[in-house]
Amino acid sequence: MKETEHKTIHVAIAGNPNSGKSTLFNALTGLSQKTGNFPGVTVEKKSGFVRVHNSKGTRNILFTDLPGSYSLFPESRDELETYKALCTPNEHDKPDVILVVADAGNLSRSLLLCLQVIELGYPVVLAVNMIDQLEKNGLSLNATLLSERLGIPVVTTNARERKGLSTLKNTLLSATAPSPQRAFRQHFPTWLITRQEAPYSAWLKVANAGKFEQKTSPTEGQPAPEEIRATDLLEKHAHIATILEGCLPPVKTSKAATFTHQLDNFFTHPVAGFLSFLAILYLIFEAVFSWSAAPMNLIDQLFADGANWLGKVLPEGVFSDLIAKGILPGLGGIFMFIPQIAILFGFIAILEDTGYMARVSFIMDRILRKFGLSGKSIIPMISGVACAVPSVMATRTIRNPRERLLTILVTPLMSCSARIPVYTLLVAFAIPEDHAIGFLSLRALCLMGLYLLGFVAALVTALVLKWFISSKERSLFIMEMPIYRIPDWKVVGRTMFDKVKIFMLDAGKIIVAVSVILFVLASFGPGDKFEQIENHYATMTSQGQLSQEEADAKMEADKLRNSYAGYLGKAIEPVIAPLGFDWKIGIALLTSLAAREVFVGTMATIYGAGDADEHSQSLYDKMKADINHLTGKPMFDIPTSMALIIFYAFAMQCMSTLVVVARETGSWKWALFQFLFMGVLAWGGAFVTYQLLS
Repeated sequence: MKETEHKTIHVAIAGNPNSGKSTLFNALTGLSQKTGNFPGVTVEKKSGFVRVHNSKGTRNILFTDLPGSYSLFPESRDELETYKALCTPNEHDKPDVILVVADAGNLSRSLLLCLQVIELGYPVVLAVNMIDQLEKNGLSLNATLLSERLGIPVVTTNARERKGLSTLKNTLLSATAPSPQRAFRQHFPTWLITRQEAPYSAWLKVANAGKFEQKTSPTEGQPAPEEIRATDLLEKHAHIATILEGCLPPVKTSKAATFTHQLDNFFTHPVAGFLSFLAILYLIFEAVFSWSAAPMNLIDQLFADGANWLGKVLPEGVFSDLIAKGILPGLGGIFMFIPQIAILFGFIAILEDTGYMARVSFIMDRILRKFGLSGKSIIPMISGVACAVPSVMATRTIRNPRERLLTILVTPLMSCSARIPVYTLLVAFAIPEDHAIGFLSLRALCLMGLYLLGFVAALVTALVLKWFISSKERSLFIMEMPIYRIPDWKVVGRTMFDKVKIFMLDAGKIIVAVSVILFVLASFGPGDKFEQIENHYATMTSQGQLSQEEADAKMEADKLRNSYAGYLGKAIEPVIAPLGFDWKIGIALLTSLAAREVFVGTMATIYGAGDADEHSQSLYDKMKADINHLTGKPMFDIPTSMALIIFYAFAMQCMSTLVVVARETGSWKWALFQFLFMGVLAWGGAFVTYQLLS
């Protein structure tokens, strides 16, 4: 074994947004990725290992994908984490090499960050990505000349087609720190070089003083931070113009750019752009229902059959019942929705990878401004249909404090993927499968309507709150419009896999815990209640008043009603009865305070405990057969089902989101306020819905 085999090189990947940085990271690391947060903050950090074999031995490379940044003068909290990772890293997280990713079509803009990183003194490698865009226009980059002028290795890559990756990895292993003579600022002022730190790091620290860095007492003769930033930017741009001369011919308008402009005439049109967005949303929700029906039914039946089989095979006892009637039905109630969640995440990944999401931000800015938000708010809000937790984190790119706070407060009103199991189950009770308006499926329209309802509720809430949250700062909406691209299907597939895995692991842990607790609460009752119920039905069976099958079914229902779970549900029944809910739904409302998707698992556990049939039944069949003991009507009729849907559309039932909101706002005050106003909105909306439909 060679000495170098266990040596790990830490490579930090930096670059502008839309430079292909994340695509290159995915191409380099493949499936060897993990996701976490930067120390002390909730900005997502991705890292991945790669083993590189060459003549010198086997080396491990640890890649860390830093948030996109235009320069080391941070303008957002995401950019701040990149600045910290490069300029003030912890000793443990300090990178050995910096890989700067540049867009070949916007090389001039990308080089600003590259020049700043070079002056920090790290070994630096520049990857000029999306080189195919130049080649399609008959242009070529003189990478050798560019490397000489920058004083660092330059590698051309096409991450989507996995070209240049082998050369890039070997170049990273041999990268060395640039010569001091290659620094682009040769002379630093006297007030700076007396500090006990590297000159350019000190220069950046002073330039960012008071913005994100802590303010320090100015040294005599020291200019204002704004003046230092302006000086540095002017110098860097002058260097960039000199460096690129002769390296890159003037970039002509590409066919891709022309095609993008033609599409934007439609997709960013005030009317056509908005209508096309609604049409795309409908297609997504139609696919969520129609494409997922067969695999969902299959998964549901497999879990039902599995629970029934285990109930026969396992020896009688509490532990066997816990598995067959508690944990397995609970997990089945969540796993059956994997196809729908995968389809939704897949479409979101496609919209992001093609560049369409930037257009949505542009057309929505006109609308959102009137509600105290900005076009940048739409990215966290749309991301909220996947999960509110990372969406709240994504508001760090919003510079205006009021717009950011409003976006944080209203984003959880967007229907996240955790609501999909609830919506899908209940919409099936409210709308028959064959109902349609022409070629439009009513179920798909209903699901789309629920997502639009969340969006409208978010806007109205923001409109009200903006009068109580003041801001002196005025913001402008500036966003780069990338060219339209064919999505990278490997990236789309990887995104679907990662998101579903995270959802299932998070939901699975909660479901198992809740299932165990629920089973215990539903299987035992106070005093000798259960013994009395068993004696009562044994007498009725012996007297021929009920068959054994009828007696078993009624006995299980009575046991559940008189269990600890039943008493807990009945305790809150007076509060939820005006909404058409009974004590069983009450139990599910309480357990799903941890996470919304727990509702389905809870119902599966409750109804699974009362299944005495020889043949397995799906959760839908069991709920459909249930009778409301207060009204004598089917429990899940249209009024109750719609009221329950509206309740889950508005209620804040996600402890993880509340924790993140508290961290992002710096106060539990806003998290508690959010929980209360969404709770009031949920109860009121459900009450009105039930009363109108009854």
